[in-house]
Amino acid sequence: MSTTEPTIFERIVAREIPADVVFENERLIAFRDIAPKAPVHLLIVPKTSEYTNIAELAEGDPYLMAEMVTTAADLAAEHSNGEYRLVFNSGSSAGQTVFHVHAHVLSGNLDESSLAG
Repeated sequence: MSTTEPTIFERIVAREIPADVVFENERLIAFRDIAPKAPVHLLIVPKTSEYTNIAELAEGDPYLMAEMVTTAADLAAEHSNGEYRLVFNSGSSAGQTVFHVHAHVLSGNLDESSLAG
């Protein structure tokens, strides 16, 4: 039986690691990125760790994916001017460092050099 360490996002959901939470419901949590690449840089994370990337989520739970996109728009309206970039990194060579699907909501002047996560 193999066991894997929980991801940082699972630990945030479990409140083992603090985060600056800006939104939460029964299926999602959103918080400020600790290394922001824009004036507004939020992460939207499903509370389930079942999906590692956006393609898996789209196939497995398209309603949860849609909820993430809607939440991104709501958060951009609340924390910025409503204009935003929504980024999903899929795979390590594409900059994904946490293999628990998540969305980056970025608004304002963006640091184009690094959108890893």
